[in-house]
Amino acid sequence: MKKQLFALFIGGLTLTSCSSDDDNITPNEQLVEVPATYTFERDGSSTVNYGGQTTRIQMVSELLSDFTNFDVATATSLSNMFSNENAPFSNEDLNSSSKSIKSKVAASALYFATNSVESSEIKEDFEEFINVQMGEVKTNRNELAAPGIAGQIADGTSTRFVNGKGLEMNQALAKGLIGALLVDQMLNNYLSQPVLDEADNRLNNDEGLTEEGKNYTTMEHKWDEAYGYLYGDPSIPTDDPNSVLNNNTDGLLFKYLGRVDGDDDFSGIAEETFEAFKKGRAAIVAGEYDVRDEQVAIIRENISKVIAIRAVHYLQSGKAALAGDDFGGAFHDLSEGYGFIYSLRFSNNPATNAPYLTKSQIDDFKTSLLNGNGFWDVTPETLDAISEEIATAFGFSVSEA
Repeated sequence: MKKQLFALFIGGLTLTSCSSDDDNITPNEQLVEVPATYTFERDGSSTVNYGGQTTRIQMVSELLSDFTNFDVATATSLSNMFSNENAPFSNEDLNSSSKSIKSKVAASALYFATNSVESSEIKEDFEEFINVQMGEVKTNRNELAAPGIAGQIADGTSTRFVNGKGLEMNQALAKGLIGALLVDQMLNNYLSQPVLDEADNRLNNDEGLTEEGKNYTTMEHKWDEAYGYLYGDPSIPTDDPNSVLNNNTDGLLFKYLGRVDGDDDFSGIAEETFEAFKKGRAAIVAGEYDVRDEQVAIIRENISKVIAIRAVHYLQSGKAALAGDDFGGAFHDLSEGYGFIYSLRFSNNPATNAPYLTKSQIDDFKTSLLNGNGFWDVTPETLDAISEEIATAFGFSVSEA
């Protein structure tokens, strides 16, 4: 009844206030009041909560900070950070949390609820990144890297540390977690229909039934949790996240959304994504689930494209550096590209509700990059072929990326 009265009220407003600019707005969209900021309240109190996502982002940040600290970190300490065991963090709030990075890696309802074998393999990949960094790379950190030999390599004024194939394990870990944790949880878990519409979520949301002891409905909270994996870093202001697109301490997904948005070919992707998050949340408040699902499609396409664009960008940057015999710069770019390619597995094409590229295709990319002596041997032709295949699948050109 409340929903019907609300519709009548809004309908009355539109009779007197709409103009020709509203001709393309559907009746359902007219029921959705989109706020200027991601601010939603019930009885005067905020209903927005994504504290768990902020916690995991902070865990990842500390893990990455220690990952190249050879004087302090060990395989055990980094593995403990990954699984949050034995109080591994300097931040006591993280140690006391029941959450962990590992528990949410490759753990989405859509892709991995019935795919525990691959989920376990992906988790093991990240443990292996840690073991190689603290074993092979750490042991040889004072030696010059060479084909088949781990060690250090100059990149301008920076020193990079690579395994025997030229791969920086910290880049594989960081960029891989962007997909396996943030993107997978956002696109394939919290924004998926099995999670948003689980059990009586729609009915409870329509009736305004909140979770016990909370001020939000379950559906509202699930949407906020998706939002938090993009905007949850403490350095991102809650009123206007895009005001710090390229001026914040987040080194994960939000950073690369900013990098892509800064490219003239993709300018506006950040604002469109933020608007979709606001509109989708407002649609949940209004009980307009078709409008909500339209925003899910926008978010899935945009976030997936960010991963693909950066993968191609770094492959092409690495190719250019190799042509100038800048192996340190090339290996750094190719390592970032490798990590983003790893993350392609977690993309979601809204037209198919599945990744844009198959697991087999992505595995072939990784194998092609690391064949033989890996980046020491990789050819421009290989980098171009992978770049073209990715760009074609996601609907942009290599030159745009």
